[in-house]
Amino acid sequence: MTFEDTTLYRAITDFAHTTPSWVQHGARTWTEAGLLVFVALFAAGWWRARRGSPQVFATAALAPSATAAAYVCSEILKSVVTEERPCRAVADAAVSLAECPPHGDWSFPSNHATIAGASAVALALVRRALLWLTAPLALLMALSRVFVGVHYPHDVVAGLGLGTLVVLVAVRLGAGPTARLAGALRTSSAPAVRWLLGPGPAPVPSYETAARR
Repeated sequence: MTFEDTTLYRAITDFAHTTPSWVQHGARTWTEAGLLVFVALFAAGWWRARRGSPQVFATAALAPSATAAAYVCSEILKSVVTEERPCRAVADAAVSLAECPPHGDWSFPSNHATIAGASAVALALVRRALLWLTAPLALLMALSRVFVGVHYPHDVVAGLGLGTLVVLVAVRLGAGPTARLAGALRTSSAPAVRWLLGPGPAPVPSYETAARR
């Protein structure tokens, strides 16, 4: 890490200790449980996509798996870089608001920021308007990891970037095959399969059909 990054980490964690107790408690809660918001949004996106085209459903189905792939990439990178957590490495820094992870639970990149960044982009690919909600949530998650003292700023910036990159690549490569599979499976007679994939978009009546009525 650079001197500037360490200085910024100190500044953020020092500021965290000057905030009211409810802010600190909220940061600790959000930094651990906030990812559940993205899980709920994934479920809502899948449910909505059940009545969409195979292409729309494919993107919604790939969103959580692409996010999981981003997490795996983050874990692999952690094991290569092996950067110590700032709550252990930065001398004279403020005590972290969250429990400092044990040695061996490396810092770079932030898993939480990776998952948040991946989720934000994946959900925006499902429905573009969601970016106005998911992007602030991802940034808030990234900031909270520094705020509670368990990551350097560069950890969360790298995590957001990694999550974004992996999701864009995964959806680009997987959308076509997944859409074709979804289209084929929607003709299945199995109730469970039809419920999982949904009926697809309602057919639009043709002009001739409307005229006969």
